[in-house]
Amino acid sequence: MAKRRKVGNLLALAVLAYLTQRPMHPYELGRTLRDHGDARSIKYNHGSLYMVVQQLAKAGFVVAQETTRDGGRPERTVYALTDAGRHEQRDWLRELVEEPQHEYPQFGAALSLIAALPPGEVVELLGRRLGRLATQRAEIRGLIDRTLATGVHPLFLVEEDYRLVLLDAESVFVERFVEQVNRPETGWGRPWGEFHGEPANTDERQPS
Repeated sequence: MAKRRKVGNLLALAVLAYLTQRPMHPYELGRTLRDHGDARSIKYNHGSLYMVVQQLAKAGFVVAQETTRDGGRPERTVYALTDAGRHEQRDWLRELVEEPQHEYPQFGAALSLIAALPPGEVVELLGRRLGRLATQRAEIRGLIDRTLATGVHPLFLVEEDYRLVLLDAESVFVERFVEQVNRPETGWGRPWGEFHGEPANTDERQPS
């Protein structure tokens, strides 16, 4: 069972993880997150990052080490990881790796309510979704190939490999779903379409 964390935002875990490298001020943390492409995995912005750092400090996981000023720029407080923060980071990351968590993906929510749309429209929408999934896959594959070509170890791109697997699995699911709707005689489209007043020729529909 997942533990209740003092600071439960996944951005906090990223901050703790990067502070294991060295003390940083929030601006440097934000730049590091951006340079490593973490926005693809963790939702954050400038304001939320500063708020999370303050929450971590209040929880005793990070501590202000020094305040610096570079020229006429505002003062920047450098934060260091505490022993409690190091323990929290490792314990939290172990939990996320080991224990599957129930998530609430938007596509899953849409599927739970999909019968509210007529099957003909659903098939067309899913056809367009398949095209966009293919585009996303090509983009991620290109990102992986370009990054590996610079000498980066594949370990640091494992989350992109995970995204490719999820995209492939979703594409297979969507294709199977469309086939189940369009299957002649026994397809789901006939009774579903009748409910919405659609004609019964669902077997002629193909994803665009």
